Amino acid sequence: MACKIDPMKMEKDGILTRRSFLAASLIVSDVLFGSSLGREALAATVELEPTPACAEGDDVTPPQTAGPFYKPRSPERKSLLEPGIHGTKIVLEGNVRSTKCKPIQRALIDFWQADGNGAYDNAGYRLRGHQFADGAGKYRLETVVPGLYPGRTRHFHVRVQAPNRPVLTTQLYFPDEPGNKRDSIFNPKLVMARRGSGESQVASFDFVLDLG
Repeated sequence: MACKIDPMKMEKDGILTRRSFLAASLIVSDVLFGSSLGREALAATVELEPTPACAEGDDVTPPQTAGPFYKPRSPERKSLLEPGIHGTKIVLEGNVRSTKCKPIQRALIDFWQADGNGAYDNAGYRLRGHQFADGAGKYRLETVVPGLYPGRTRHFHVRVQAPNRPVLTTQLYFPDEPGNKRDSIFNPKLVMARRGSGESQVASFDFVLDLG
């Protein structure tokens, strides 16, 4: 038996279908573009510009004394961890850049520090080492949190040198360290950012060099 088609019903169904589609379109449009939730959803799909890591004209990293325990010709390495080293593990990382926000490739960064008990190795090169910043001016060092050397707050010693430029000798300090207030050479501009706890600590600091 042939199926009869009712033209009036088709027209009526078609109108309802179009009305449903238009209504749904208006709802979607309101959600995406009219409501705050829709605007947030739309914004989430747009790639935002990264927050600038620096501002042109930033202050140059201030120098500090090298102290009595610097030794030249430290080994090149990115980890100072080795058997027999005592102390809480920490990663120190950051960037070396110019006052114009340009990364300084192949900058030399030389570290030396006390062990977890506050003692320096003056016979060898334990907890001493240098590395070169990568193509983006970044460095990363695995080490331990230095102990307290008598009369000083907790700190790292660092020498930083852009290729064929003068050496910056300085020190890095920990935030909220009780000894900071008692240390006569402590400089708050040299305080690292620190996050994590236990064996998952990370400290960060960006060195800014004046290349003229």
